[in-house]
Amino acid sequence: MKNHLIFTISRQYGTGGHEVGKELAKSMGLAYYDKELIALAAQKTGISKELFENADEMPSNSFLYSLSMGTHTLGTSTMASFGELLTNDRLFILQSQVIRDLADQGPCVIVGRCADYILREYPRHVSVFIHAKPEHRISRIQRLYDLSPEQARDKVKKMDKKRASYCNYYSDVPWGIATSYDLCLDVTRITIPQAAELIRLYAQDV
Repeated sequence: MKNHLIFTISRQYGTGGHEVGKELAKSMGLAYYDKELIALAAQKTGISKELFENADEMPSNSFLYSLSMGTHTLGTSTMASFGELLTNDRLFILQSQVIRDLADQGPCVIVGRCADYILREYPRHVSVFIHAKPEHRISRIQRLYDLSPEQARDKVKKMDKKRASYCNYYSDVPWGIATSYDLCLDVTRITIPQAAELIRLYAQDV
């Protein structure tokens, strides 16, 4: 474990959390990982990228919880021992190790995938939750995907529920609760660059 700065960003759907993470990484010269994690996990494990995509931020129906958040090494013998676990759970364990490896390599910004919980023991880790008023998020999703207000509202509701279920399933830290994060940021009235700058300023003394 290295003593460099790691940012993890969790976000409500429609807040632009991806863009905030990218802007933060760009402004600070940090590596940025979001969907790239899927390709890296597939490359590292030799497992189909499509399997990771299908399981992306989607909890399984049952799980041997202690296995996922324990201290595991992913050598051949260890990977073979996971054969009895459900596919999504195995993929979560493998992706978690990729996240730890990336955090060990250098300072970075990681979006989603319970990275805030996976890296909770890292000494210079800033966990951020991006949120906004519902109407702001619905309006943004309408514009991005050319949806009706009703369609956008339904999509926002379902995606938030999916993300909350994923986080609450694989961790013991409630998703979207202020005490679960170092910094919670409402982006309803600020721009993406302003949000990134606020996060940077918060982390100055970390």
